[in-house]
Amino acid sequence: MLEPSLSRARTDDEAPWPMLGPALLLAGVWFALCWPWLSGSVTIPWDGKAHFAPQVQFLAASLGRGEAPWWNPFAFGGHPQIADPQSMIFSPPMLTLAALNPQPSLQAIDSTVLATVLFGGLGVLAYARHVRLGWLAGIVGALVFMFGASMTWRLQHFGQVMSLAYVPFAIVCLRLAILDGRWWAGLAAGALGAAVLLGRDQVGLLAIYTLAAYAIYLLCRAPQDDLDTRPARLRRSVLPLGLGAFVGIALVAIPLTLTLLLAEQSNRPTIDLEGAGAGSLHPALLTTFLTPNLFGAAGEMRDYWGPPSFAWEGTGLFIAQNMGVLYLGVLPLAALAYAIATGAAFRRDAIFFTIAAFAMLIYALGWFTPLFALAYEFMPGIDKFRRPADATFLLGGFLAFVVAHGIDHATRRIAEPVSRSAIITMAVLAIAGVAIAFGLALSMGRTEQAWPSLATAVAAIIVSSVAIAIARGVMPIRPGVAGTLIAVVVAGDLWWHNGPNGATALPTDAIDMLQPSEPHPTVIALRKLLARDRANGEHPRVEMLGLGYHWANASLTHHIPNTLGSNPVRLSWYVRATGAPDYVPDLKGRKLTPLMPRYDSPFARMLGVKYVVTGPGDAAPSKLSGFSVVEETGNHRIFAQPKIVPRVLFVANAKRINFDRALEDGTFPLADPRTTVALSSETSLRPPRLTPVAAVATGSATITQETNTTVDVAVKASADGWVVLHDVWHPWWTVSVDGETADMLRANIIFRAVRVPAGAKHVRFEFRPLRGAWRQLSGAPR
Repeated sequence: MLEPSLSRARTDDEAPWPMLGPALLLAGVWFALCWPWLSGSVTIPWDGKAHFAPQVQFLAASLGRGEAPWWNPFAFGGHPQIADPQSMIFSPPMLTLAALNPQPSLQAIDSTVLATVLFGGLGVLAYARHVRLGWLAGIVGALVFMFGASMTWRLQHFGQVMSLAYVPFAIVCLRLAILDGRWWAGLAAGALGAAVLLGRDQVGLLAIYTLAAYAIYLLCRAPQDDLDTRPARLRRSVLPLGLGAFVGIALVAIPLTLTLLLAEQSNRPTIDLEGAGAGSLHPALLTTFLTPNLFGAAGEMRDYWGPPSFAWEGTGLFIAQNMGVLYLGVLPLAALAYAIATGAAFRRDAIFFTIAAFAMLIYALGWFTPLFALAYEFMPGIDKFRRPADATFLLGGFLAFVVAHGIDHATRRIAEPVSRSAIITMAVLAIAGVAIAFGLALSMGRTEQAWPSLATAVAAIIVSSVAIAIARGVMPIRPGVAGTLIAVVVAGDLWWHNGPNGATALPTDAIDMLQPSEPHPTVIALRKLLARDRANGEHPRVEMLGLGYHWANASLTHHIPNTLGSNPVRLSWYVRATGAPDYVPDLKGRKLTPLMPRYDSPFARMLGVKYVVTGPGDAAPSKLSGFSVVEETGNHRIFAQPKIVPRVLFVANAKRINFDRALEDGTFPLADPRTTVALSSETSLRPPRLTPVAAVATGSATITQETNTTVDVAVKASADGWVVLHDVWHPWWTVSVDGETADMLRANIIFRAVRVPAGAKHVRFEFRPLRGAWRQLSGAPR
């Protein structure tokens, strides 16, 4: 079934090869290469677990309880999850997993990510079939797409992996919509484009720009025959593209708007050019096209010597050690060189991907070329992201298409003898690549560390050369055998060099704190303490720091109200008040603020920080004065202070203060937050008096019920007063008193308050993001 498509040239009117056989072969290779993760023996580490997996687990648990996941009360004191670009709420694969499994394990989350990678590979295979490339070209291109460059080396960036995975099928659908006028393909292209953009990451942004450029290219490229005129092509594509644009815009409009509004409210509304350029790809990392682990990217950070690192200083760069690995495999690299040398990379269907790959390379190099500054200045959205090196995802993805065209061109010319000049050229390129890598190692005094990578590169070159020679001899008589040999060699090469390593796979038991069904002893201890407090009417929060990188968002997995977390996007007023960073390595590195100079400061007590959990070796410095150790679990210690301000209060009086000044110098002139609430000096009240009619009002406020997005409070008051809820203020929260909408005020710097009349009242705080966003956009009063 497979053999004929390898042995003869194809024509446009020839029936394409059957998809089932190659698809099953590709799925089999995927299963074999992904088995360590699929089996659960290893798990995708680092950001995949410190950040993304807990987001999925929070989403799943919320859906399982029948709650909306729009607000996350378990990180940074509260966070608008629906607007967070990394929340996974709008990721179709993760949303499906969350809907089916209320407690997804690390294995289930990894399997979902890898299944999405397979989806992308099948898209490359479908493209090869659509443009009449051979099945071997499709298989090799798909393997490069799935297991080459950043798609595997940066597997822990779930959102970016998924954004790229939708691109191949989006390309196929665009071709069907524009070239064939298929209306359903236009709809599918719009939905896939929306899925790309809903990742709300830089890969998605660049991919959307590229897909739009591809559509323009298809509309404008030279006609293939007399029937394929540009006007006719444009006429038949109007309906499909119109439908696709409508569907795409409808799917992304709300999430994207919410995210842009969150960016304005966050600690990073824009990234300046210098800050973005610090995430550039260093040109020396281009050597990883041939020697992937030359710099030790798969090992410990202390052993890594590539740019930037402790060994290679002075670059001004700030990127992780695995961001610059571009390895596609030796045989695919040879096919790429062959496609460029013979002109196959610049022919009708290939040229767009060649140009797109080059553009992504230039973009990834960032400040090492002058073009990134132009993109930053003139391309909308670029100033929202901090790493041009993210473009390496798309660089590897588009090169996979060029590789497929190179393989196809080579198989079409299999009967032609290989010229001596071509052999010499390929040999020179291989030797030059190894020599440059060796020269870098020699100049940095790292030859001992580099030689294993250099040796495996040479071995891969030899094995690939032998495989090519054998395949050329066998292909005329047994093309299926020859094609299988090539596919196996490519898969083995990618497995050996890009397979599980310290950057992409760690033993699952090393990250057991994120297994929802098997809580860690520290989690069990915290749950007991918090349950005891709730039984006593308290609602304290925990600050978890210094427990290890993978603990950063464990509070989402186990529903622990945490004042920290892991997220590059945080509410600006919360960061200014608390100093909360993206990640805290230890207690010593926790930088506090003028408003919160210690954990027993008045503001920290209003925030409800009753417990501070520290890791091994953390002492109890002045930041923890007034705390004592209440639990020890292994090398973790749980400190507690005896008194915090209640989470909800009824107070009789209010006082205006300048919040900005308080955030700057720490001045917070409230003698007792239990009797007086601080309101912004800009607050406009009706009636204008701040002090209620009764000089001394008494009352109580009790939380009766709460979900992610609601907090119900029962109030009893002898006179008019204020209900103060020490939850993080956000403009999308609303409040009602006995069902009547009231003004929710920002109080005590970053918290919430509402004025209530005397009597027994029911106060409900509710997070309504769509209503809040509309009011914010329209400028309507709250």
